[in-house]
Amino acid sequence: MVSLIKRLEERGALTRQDAAVLISQAEADAADARVQAAEILLATAKADAAAARAQAALAQAGSPRAGSPTPALVEPPPAPVIQAPVAMPSTLPVPPPVPQAPVAVAAQSRLGPSDLGDENEGPTTVTATPPASAGPAAGAPGAEAGDGDEDSVRVPYVPEVVKNELRQEVKDDVLAEARRENWGGSHAFPDWVSRFTLYGDVRIRYGLLYNHKTNDDSGNAFPNFNSINTGSPFDLAGAVAEPQYNVDKDRERMQLRARLGATVDLADGFTTGLRLATGNDDSPVSANQTLGAAGSGQGGDFSKYSVWLDRAYIRYQTGGDPATDISLTAGRFENPFFATSLIWANDLSFDGVVASVPLKVHWDGNVVDSIKPFLVAGVFPVFNTDLNFATDNAAKFPSYDKWLDAAQAGVDWRTSNDFDIKVAAAYYYFKNMQGQLSTPFTPLNSSNAGSTDASRPSFAQNGNTYMEVRDIVPGPLNDNGTIDQFQYFGLATPFHEFAATGRIEYNHFEPFQVSLTGEFVENTAFRETSVSAMAINNLGAVPSSGGTAPFLGGNKGWITTLKFGDAVLQRAGDWNLGIGYRYLQSDAVVDAFTDSDFGGDLPGTNLEGYTIDGSLSLGHGVWFETKYFAASAIAGPSYKNDYLQLDLNTKF
Repeated sequence: MVSLIKRLEERGALTRQDAAVLISQAEADAADARVQAAEILLATAKADAAAARAQAALAQAGSPRAGSPTPALVEPPPAPVIQAPVAMPSTLPVPPPVPQAPVAVAAQSRLGPSDLGDENEGPTTVTATPPASAGPAAGAPGAEAGDGDEDSVRVPYVPEVVKNELRQEVKDDVLAEARRENWGGSHAFPDWVSRFTLYGDVRIRYGLLYNHKTNDDSGNAFPNFNSINTGSPFDLAGAVAEPQYNVDKDRERMQLRARLGATVDLADGFTTGLRLATGNDDSPVSANQTLGAAGSGQGGDFSKYSVWLDRAYIRYQTGGDPATDISLTAGRFENPFFATSLIWANDLSFDGVVASVPLKVHWDGNVVDSIKPFLVAGVFPVFNTDLNFATDNAAKFPSYDKWLDAAQAGVDWRTSNDFDIKVAAAYYYFKNMQGQLSTPFTPLNSSNAGSTDASRPSFAQNGNTYMEVRDIVPGPLNDNGTIDQFQYFGLATPFHEFAATGRIEYNHFEPFQVSLTGEFVENTAFRETSVSAMAINNLGAVPSSGGTAPFLGGNKGWITTLKFGDAVLQRAGDWNLGIGYRYLQSDAVVDAFTDSDFGGDLPGTNLEGYTIDGSLSLGHGVWFETKYFAASAIAGPSYKNDYLQLDLNTKF
């Protein structure tokens, strides 16, 4: 059952938290069953002892006088054989013979086969007879009791004191194992401990980044807009050059990613959880900590690294089955949507509120289990305006909050034992993501704020098209626009993304699996004419005849990935391989949230290329993985990057 739940989690049918809850329930049920089996075993042992005492009393009361027949003994009906995790001595203790009247007692042991010998043998019959010297003559009644039974074991009569010792030994063994394995848990740990589920992972990575010699490293071809927008505004008229991305020097690095989380069952349908993670900074798309990297007051020369709050949420679920019950989650949590890394990076967590609604298909009065529709919808704050914006003005500027409203509908359809198809359509509606031109003003220094400075991205990778957000008025104070041109940059287009995602799995040779995953996305709010009029990047070469550089960006993207091998890496030797291709134009998605690995030094949008990856399990919860990314820029200056990753992963 645990293996099945983990497989469902790997396939995306269950979240990590829901799988952890189901596994905990299965383990609790197993523990309850073992306790019940032990209790039955003890009760049965007591019943056996009582029956033996009754038989002995009857035999004593009915001892034959001279010339009297031996009274018939009534054998109690055999009880069912109960197997429990209790070790029993294979040989019963044999006391010295006690002279008494002859008695033949045949009783079937109530102990399981593992308690009395080889576990493959059935119940053993124990026949108690008096010593030969005290028994009846040959041919007397009872002389042949048990004769001819190959499975019989003949022992002398067992006194009551020995039976008591045997029962106490059984009881002590059961209680010792119960304490050792925490059956029920009430006598070893407080109740709240069983409500906690810890999980985590550690990954060590070696990465080699290779930039092609054909890359354009002249002038200001690859400005680092994120560096500008997260610091002081950049003076376009100053002598200092814009921050630039590396496109011509190869790099290598070692990285660490460590995450530790916990989920807590609060009862009555409520759960809560949190997760801590490493990271060079507060990047939403990566928890990688580059070893030896000095930045943000951490790292370098074996200094310690920061740990960030990656998840913290409260969840309510209407029932105990995540496949059929509605759930509502608020806080910071895992990606709730069925999607690829084309739109949402694998390490990305969401802030906000989301509802997940599994639906049912009815046919002829019955629920169709092979077809499972689902609906996910949520509201997510992307950016909240500082309460004191702008800090250097007595009169404050209006808020410019950014939000994401998103919904996805899909179906998981198991067409047969061999095929599983999952498809979904989503709409991601970003509010206020586009940069806005400020009211006209003349900044006197880098500390002067513009009314729309908050419209610039607070985090970005690379690839989106940018515009200037400050309307700087030329005049005597800035030497008619030749000095003090302090500028910020915002996204040149709104983002309303439509996405279609699908996956088909072939499981005929399970656990060997073949899967094909694909996704298409289009930014329906993109208008090339208006974007090209304000774009300052993603431009082509200036025509030889003169004029302005043409805008070469776009608003579409797609990805396809073929994977084959073991669907879940559980045992040493399990493996899988994958190959994929992606094409993502400049403004198809918000570059801040897409994959942070593809593209090497310039991850984000405006890239195309292929990926190859392979994984090999080294043992339960430990595996080696290698990935190779080959990326090229679609529009703008020439850029090609190859990125090789070698990962050693563990999780628990």
